[in-house]
Amino acid sequence: MKNIAKKKIPRADEIAELAMRGEDISRFFTNKGEMRPLIQRVNVDFTLDMLRELDTVARYLNISRQAVIKTYLRQALDQHYLSQKTAQ
Repeated sequence: MKNIAKKKIPRADEIAELAMRGEDISRFFTNKGEMRPLIQRVNVDFTLDMLRELDTVARYLNISRQAVIKTYLRQALDQHYLSQKTAQ
């Protein structure tokens, strides 16, 4: 069996160091990725009862509390926009 050396893929900070030294880093970018929107962290206060409900749903769905909040918020926003559309 031949020993085939695998190419080491540099980490993002290593690529950044190369760029800061003025080296060409274009070989690391294929333009096949997708741009993701920036994430803004927010703090939200919930009552203890609501947290318990969220945790119950999260356990039932086998997902994180954060995933439950995001999913339900997305559904509520979609429903809001749909009702706005039909009201016009």
